Amino acid sequence: MKNNIILIGYMGAGKSTVGKKLAKVRAYEFIDTDQWIEKQENRSIPEIFAKEGEEYFRCLETECIRRLLKEEKGKVISVGGGLPVREENRELLKQLGTVIYLKATPETIYERVKEDTNRPLLQTENPKERIRTMMEEREPFYQQASHIVLSVEEKSVDQLISEIPMLLD
Repeated sequence: MKNNIILIGYMGAGKSTVGKKLAKVRAYEFIDTDQWIEKQENRSIPEIFAKEGEEYFRCLETECIRRLLKEEKGKVISVGGGLPVREENRELLKQLGTVIYLKATPETIYERVKEDTNRPLLQTENPKERIRTMMEEREPFYQQASHIVLSVEEKSVDQLISEIPMLLD
């Protein structure tokens, strides 16, 4: 297994925020798979969803992880919330490095993402219920994909980062 650190969890759990700061602290490269995909496709995720659909996007996520497996180690990788749903991706993530599941409650997620219009899966009449349902569906996949589960509840980014080295040793 490579010495990369992979952060998984539902949208709004703090993967990118924690990941960027963790990468800086460890002097690792930071990669956000959603940003990687947008760069490769030269369009936004909402555009990809609208034109190609979710399945096409999920294939792009798998391709991203496969490419990262071929690269050198020493990265903090934040993955899209739905990436671990695919069984193939769960296996690839574990090969890629130590997978940390940033776990949050549906209430915390809703408060963090309720104003964000760049999340295609939440553009529904009842985003709060959609979050709860999706989190329940994804929970077993996040558990299967992760080596470590870390609750983000009532913790600052700095507190989370201070806990991660202890979890890796």
